[in-house]
Amino acid sequence: MDNNQVSIFESRYKKLGMQHINQFTLDDINTDKFKPYIKVLYLPPGYTITVDFKQYVTQASSLFFVNSNQYLSVHAIGAKDGYMIYYNRDFYCVQIHDAEVACDGLLFNNLSNMPMTTLKAEDTGIVDNIFKLINEELSVAQLQQEEMLRVYLKQLIIFSTRLWRIQQLGDQNNSTDQDTGFFRQFSLLVENHYRDKHTVADYAQIMGMAPKTLTNKLRKMNLSQPNEIIKDRIILEAKRLLIHTSMSAKEIAYQLGYDDPAYFNRLFALKAGDNTSEFRKKYNQGKMYN
Repeated sequence: MDNNQVSIFESRYKKLGMQHINQFTLDDINTDKFKPYIKVLYLPPGYTITVDFKQYVTQASSLFFVNSNQYLSVHAIGAKDGYMIYYNRDFYCVQIHDAEVACDGLLFNNLSNMPMTTLKAEDTGIVDNIFKLINEELSVAQLQQEEMLRVYLKQLIIFSTRLWRIQQLGDQNNSTDQDTGFFRQFSLLVENHYRDKHTVADYAQIMGMAPKTLTNKLRKMNLSQPNEIIKDRIILEAKRLLIHTSMSAKEIAYQLGYDDPAYFNRLFALKAGDNTSEFRKKYNQGKMYN
């Protein structure tokens, strides 16, 4: 595969592409060109990237799953090329096809905001093969090409979801583990309702349990308190809006469901370490936040 080759499948509104990541493509990848797409990055050791406001350095070959509402920047590349698969929701929507891959709330939209899956030596052969098959399928138009590409993408997502569960949740069985199911459910509820539901009691009611039970379940999984998880998701969205839009702090507070902008600014300062104006100023001056 040529180092600068871009392979793309397009049919009506559906799109999937594969892009090398190297010194020749780095500037292009760091533009907004790929922002609307769901992205899977396959990076060898030596890469430094930021997803939203957290920086990652690959010590081993790793996969990153970046949703279209997240912000990606590649800062440093390793000795070997990386690869990025990008696709839109018309090609494959994990929410609609969740029963097929069970990744929503794990690879994407998880409570820990962790997009990374590290690969062991025995895992890289499987991932290498899937990326090779996708590249070969993209190189020549064939009958049922769209469905074949979707099959390979599903294989990659399912395999990665299994690894993520083991690495992040300690789920060695890869079965319908109750804790994993609870983790996914709460993850998706927070993702869907953080703008309008701000209390532990709100989510406990939806899940049909007492707030104390919800707290205890998360404690058992060595996760943060539910109130902190909810607030962290709200503050992450506030950071995105502060840096990537021109919205005022007052407008952001209202959009995130707070009628009192002053209270929201105090909450932001408590969680982020700076108030909204200081955060925006420091970030724009090139000071990184993790």
